[in-house]
Amino acid sequence: MAITAYASWLVASQSKAKRESGFWWFLGGNVLWFAWGVHDGAYALIALQICLAALNIRAARKNEKAKKDGGDHD
Repeated sequence: MAITAYASWLVASQSKAKRESGFWWFLGGNVLWFAWGVHDGAYALIALQICLAALNIRAARKNEKAKKDGGDHD
């Protein structure tokens, strides 16, 4: 949970580098929550983490595409 809270703090930062690293911290948190869900047989938690990881990956890709296209006006 601490990793997810830290990732939220990073994503809310005004620093572009912190926001970008926040996505990777979120993914790390997703992996840990997923592992906990597997350990406890919490299938709803597993499904949620898969969905949230997909959204984080999508956002990271959109960020990279915006950077390459010059659409990032930070």
